[in-house]
Amino acid sequence: MSSSLEQKTVDAVRRLGLARPRDLTRLGLHREYVQRLTERGVLVRVARGLYAVPDAEISTHRSLVEVARAVPAATVCLLSALRFRELTPQAPPEVWIALDVHAWRPRRTPFPVRTVYFSGAALTAGVEVHKIDGVPVRIYSAAKTVADCFKYRNKIGTEVAVEALKDYLKKYRRGVDALWRFARICRVANVMRPYLEAAG
Repeated sequence: MSSSLEQKTVDAVRRLGLARPRDLTRLGLHREYVQRLTERGVLVRVARGLYAVPDAEISTHRSLVEVARAVPAATVCLLSALRFRELTPQAPPEVWIALDVHAWRPRRTPFPVRTVYFSGAALTAGVEVHKIDGVPVRIYSAAKTVADCFKYRNKIGTEVAVEALKDYLKKYRRGVDALWRFARICRVANVMRPYLEAAG
């Protein structure tokens, strides 16, 4: 392997933050390069099928990054989005992701996932892209996440949804309009109304 190809591979991994062999294949770099560079310690395997440079900045949200690289169409949601937004003290053992109702269930991910399926505006509204460790990660906005928590209160618990709402209102004092907007999109306006009125 030439030094120029080696450097090109390392530069690509550094730029991507986390790289899968197929990401490098799209750039004209062979998968074998990754294995050889890993054996020599030039790259490190951070999870199954995911590689980084040894001095890469590692954040506390690394699991979100790993799942985003493995399932690019996924949007971080519910408990994982609450955690990212600092709207819950809980650290969920799985990464919660939303996918289109017609999407395949992810089979192999570097970190355990819980998948929920959305459609229409409930899937596309409120998606924000955040760069974490150099990798773009799709995460629902704080207001959308709170509305989703009420929609999926049977899965995560009503008390979690109510606490998230209270924390949201403390953190985003002018965010009530956004809450109503996403409550309507998620069809939980009537469910959220008494909690919003009590807090208002």
